[in-house]
Amino acid sequence: MKIRGERECTECGTRWSYYETGSVSCPNCGTLRSVGLDDRTEHTDMEVAFDLTPVRNTIDDSSTGELADRSRERAREYIRQRGFVNGGDLRELDDTYLAATELLHIADIVARERRLEEDEELYFLSLLEIADRGQRPPPAEVPPSLRSARGIAAANAVREYRRDIRTWSENESFTTDQQSALETLGDHVTRIRMLEGDIEPKTAETLIRATRELADGLRGDGDALASATHRIRTLEYE
Repeated sequence: MKIRGERECTECGTRWSYYETGSVSCPNCGTLRSVGLDDRTEHTDMEVAFDLTPVRNTIDDSSTGELADRSRERAREYIRQRGFVNGGDLRELDDTYLAATELLHIADIVARERRLEEDEELYFLSLLEIADRGQRPPPAEVPPSLRSARGIAAANAVREYRRDIRTWSENESFTTDQQSALETLGDHVTRIRMLEGDIEPKTAETLIRATRELADGLRGDGDALASATHRIRTLEYE
């Protein structure tokens, strides 16, 4: 959506940036009456925190399935409010969003399983411990039974990021090479989703790295574009 992010309160005259606060209410007097001072700018991202502390505080009194249900809902709500265009600028595909997306898919499996293997439960609990700090366990620690969740999480995150690139690019002019790399990235996302995410965790990380490099390339970094193009073209699945 396009909004006027620089606001002025019509009641007390306070000025603030919606891009920074994520709120339409005046930070001084609380009124919702304000006027925009700038031109309408594309903005899809909300300033929202991802906090799993309330879930972790119930670990001693909850089953693993109950923890999975709660963490899944918190991850879903966070992802729902997130975007990657902030005040007309394309943001990075950040680690917190990636961690929340993975937790959503891992927790979904954990919540549905009647009996978990020890490595599956430990992986879920490890992710629950660090996801809201923008961290994920390394690819080598992903249990084989959960690799599809890691893969589909990466593909879905890249899919959403690519959609916001399209939104952001309405005012941009891409070169043929930039456009080609973006289209090929979309083809990979489609293929991984058709495989239901069943790819090597290292491959999922390569997809993410290529996406980040491509974003830099779309902002004008020629070296990053070349690197992204190479990664995207040579991406293979096992």
